[in-house]
Amino acid sequence: MCSLPMLEEKFKYYKRMEFIMERNFMNRIVVNPKVMVGKPVIKGTRVAVYEIVARVAQGYTFRDITEDLDITEGDIKASLMYAEKLLEGEEIFPSIKISS
Repeated sequence: MCSLPMLEEKFKYYKRMEFIMERNFMNRIVVNPKVMVGKPVIKGTRVAVYEIVARVAQGYTFRDITEDLDITEGDIKASLMYAEKLLEGEEIFPSIKISS
């Protein structure tokens, strides 16, 4: 059985590793107004993040995507992480119908 301090240390370690992985993945995504009209793309390519996310949503396998778009599995994961971070900060306000 783990003690509380040991669990806290493990938690801190995993949070650090998560941050390092996130930073490494996010370095793969760039936004440049001169490339794809400023849409987020995989660094060094013209492959837009939305294209990758759309293919994942449509059920394509990572293998299919890497072969079709000539990118890596890490690029796919970076795109999904980018989309996650984008949506994580999004605020959604429900529409309320006001009857007259």
